[in-house]
Amino acid sequence: MRYEFDFLVIGSGIAGLSFALKVAEYGKVCVLTKADASEGSTKYAQGGIAAVMYDSDSFDKHIEDTLVAGDGICDEDVVRMTICEAPNRIKELVRYGVNFDKNSDGMFDLHREGGHSDHRILHYKDSTGAEMERGLLQEVRNHPNIILKENQYAVDIITQHHLGQKVTRHTPDIECYGVYVLNSETHKVDTYLAKITLLATGGLGNVYATTTNPVIATGDGVAMVHRARGVLEDMEFVQFHPTSLYNPQERPAFLITEAMRGAGAILKDLKGNEFMQKYDKRLSLAPRDIVARAIDNEMKLSGADHLYLDARHIGKAHLMEGFPNIYAKCLEIGINIAKDMIPIRPAAHYQCGGISVDKNGESSIHHLYAAGECSRTGLHGGNRLASNSLLEAVVYAHNAAMHAIEKVKTVDICQQVPDWNSDGMVLNEEMILITQTRKELQEIMSNYVGIVRSDLRLQRAFDRLNLIYRETEDLYNRSVLTEEICELRNLIACAYLVTKMARNRKENRGLHYSIDYLRK
Repeated sequence: MRYEFDFLVIGSGIAGLSFALKVAEYGKVCVLTKADASEGSTKYAQGGIAAVMYDSDSFDKHIEDTLVAGDGICDEDVVRMTICEAPNRIKELVRYGVNFDKNSDGMFDLHREGGHSDHRILHYKDSTGAEMERGLLQEVRNHPNIILKENQYAVDIITQHHLGQKVTRHTPDIECYGVYVLNSETHKVDTYLAKITLLATGGLGNVYATTTNPVIATGDGVAMVHRARGVLEDMEFVQFHPTSLYNPQERPAFLITEAMRGAGAILKDLKGNEFMQKYDKRLSLAPRDIVARAIDNEMKLSGADHLYLDARHIGKAHLMEGFPNIYAKCLEIGINIAKDMIPIRPAAHYQCGGISVDKNGESSIHHLYAAGECSRTGLHGGNRLASNSLLEAVVYAHNAAMHAIEKVKTVDICQQVPDWNSDGMVLNEEMILITQTRKELQEIMSNYVGIVRSDLRLQRAFDRLNLIYRETEDLYNRSVLTEEICELRNLIACAYLVTKMARNRKENRGLHYSIDYLRK
């Protein structure tokens, strides 16, 4: 099947839905999502969205906190723009029907999280992302100009390459004409043509064995841009959340929001002793990279599988009111957080790099935009400040929409695009080839390209990834297309990019931390 739209959106998280709502008055919009529309990283965001809302705080303080967390790699102009736009974007979310908790005075009840110098985190209990997803998705479903199609897997960006032209990383003026999409119900690859395409495909957490990301976070947008010869940056900066719930039988790992430490919870070792004083004067409220490395080091020194987060002194009433989902989840596995310490360990959580975009959210490929976790804007630098991600998503969705509304007037649908050719492909009857390779990939990345790295580990990962890549490409080139083989292919591409860029960074910076550069 062939479809034509003015605006094509891949992904139904906060970035994709915000963009779709803003451009819907200016053309026909299609939102494609690989699973259920509500499933994605936005839904699992607990803590909240950072914004300066009152005079007790200031833009300059939020800017400085972001720059410090980013370890000198942030684009300061981008940081200032994003943070100064925040109040307007928050007001817009409220108009869309998104709820944020307020105190008895009717003012926003603001949390504080690690790396922040003030209370500026707007939240809805401990399920802020789910509330945002609910509000935005309801607006999208009710909009007459937006078509929402679920269970549609984006395979590849359509460029001049598909018209028979040679495209390399040095080709000027690469253009996006749309996307080839695998319909999970018909098992056919459809052609979606569009004047403007936005990638809002989320992160790559499933490159690792332990992650807080949903199972659909397989780096699809990043991998597609890589194959289309677009520009990607800062892929070495993968943020590990310090406190995922230690429950080995569960995937993804359940997140224990940083807001709990903001409320006073304290990190402790297996003997119940505090340890963060050995690593940072900000103790349990240090930025995530510092806390994650501290926990990782304490686990390695003791041989423990996990450490603890102690929230018992916060009080049952406060815990149940402020963190109801965490309270219920822990109780479900036999942990009463009002009486028991919470077993935690770090888990892959957020990619700070990705598809390189300008302030308008436009990538190096013409007519192709990116927003949300799959993009690299320059806001996060080497390490994302807590709760800046949802803010970045809504700001860049807005900027991309404003730019795309003007650009769409000058773009035509490319009618020369051929349909997908699956002639000669055979059904892969050995799923073990995919499932085992995926496990092997995740173990390689967790062991060699995790929180702490070395030149030797990175070289071993690189060598093994090259072998896995060749084996998988051979399987892909002769197999009937399935979501499983496509996801594996994308995970390998993302793992390669993370490892390659980590090898090229000959210093300890932000989330990239190598034992080799401790010795120099």
